[in-house]
Amino acid sequence: MKNMKEHFLLDPSLVFLNHGSFGACPAEVLEHCQRLQREMERNPVEFLGRRSAELLGRSRAALAGYLGAAPENLAFVTNATTGVNIVARSLPLRPGDEILTTDHEYGACDNTWKFVCRSTGADYAAAEIPLPFRAGEFADRVWARVGPRTRVIYLSHITSTTALILPIAELCRRAREKGILTLIDGAHAPGQLPLKLEELGADFYTGNCHKWLCAPKSAAFLYARPEHHALLDAPVVSWGYSEEVSGHADFSAYTGATLLERRLLWQGTRDLSAFLAVPAAIEFQARHGWDRVRGDCHALAAETLRRVCALTGLAPACGDGDFAQMVVLPVPAGDAERLKRTLYGRYRIEVPVTTHKDSLFVRLSVQGYNTRADADALVQALKELYSL
Repeated sequence: MKNMKEHFLLDPSLVFLNHGSFGACPAEVLEHCQRLQREMERNPVEFLGRRSAELLGRSRAALAGYLGAAPENLAFVTNATTGVNIVARSLPLRPGDEILTTDHEYGACDNTWKFVCRSTGADYAAAEIPLPFRAGEFADRVWARVGPRTRVIYLSHITSTTALILPIAELCRRAREKGILTLIDGAHAPGQLPLKLEELGADFYTGNCHKWLCAPKSAAFLYARPEHHALLDAPVVSWGYSEEVSGHADFSAYTGATLLERRLLWQGTRDLSAFLAVPAAIEFQARHGWDRVRGDCHALAAETLRRVCALTGLAPACGDGDFAQMVVLPVPAGDAERLKRTLYGRYRIEVPVTTHKDSLFVRLSVQGYNTRADADALVQALKELYSL
């Protein structure tokens, strides 16, 4: 496994096994982002008022090629949670409508839907997906919960707490035939999974670029099929909602050319450099053969899972084909927060500890900068803590 650690800025005193939370950006990509910030400050009016639409258009086109989507169906957002909020708060839900999800979803976005349901009278329902996960049963389990009131199916592509790859394509197909909207939270997918969004068939898909794609923080996207563009409203209503902008010639640069651009592009003055650095992140991974890196990372994650299960005697939450570079390691039941603090404070291991139902997990992320020594350190720490 090639060591990519030299390309990242991570503290060398840490065993950093938590790429999944906020990502980590290669030094050269961050430097590119910072150069853009300095360029903006040379003439902010030129950069933001006259050039931003063209610059964002080029960046969006590069990202669209990477995601298998048409550029006009993409908009930059700061994170996937924002993307979920835009869709959830834009849909014309009514009392009694149902949003169907699973019991493996990200808590912040659960909160989003619960907030929307309180204000609209809609209901938020979860299909139970038991562990160990069986991918072949997934679509049928969720579809069995679909009823006459189901208007939206909301699913993670890769779950946060349990790190499962959910096979969503079949559900997107069934939902389209039934006239049910689908929103996929792909927070962890870009950079871990090959994506072809136009073929996937989701009505809406949002994903982070600052996690596994290794772009700077606050770079993410929202994809929407063209027939749904008019449904979406921005969190901040700004110039793009004007039918025309008179007396302000410069404003044409950030009002956008399409309805989706006009609604979501300009949210007031903000730093666009993370969005503009996404092509540099894509190029960095391509230059370093990231398909091979991903494969090596998965292999190390799978091996570590087997080692921990052998130590604890606990069964894995899923099979090798059900996770990518992020996997949950089952450990004996106990205090999750205490275990996390101990791993960090005593062993200098940065890794999250998650729970699902009665199960406790250490959620391992393996990225290109990780080594077998990092995995060994975690396994040894768990062995000592549980006296295994």
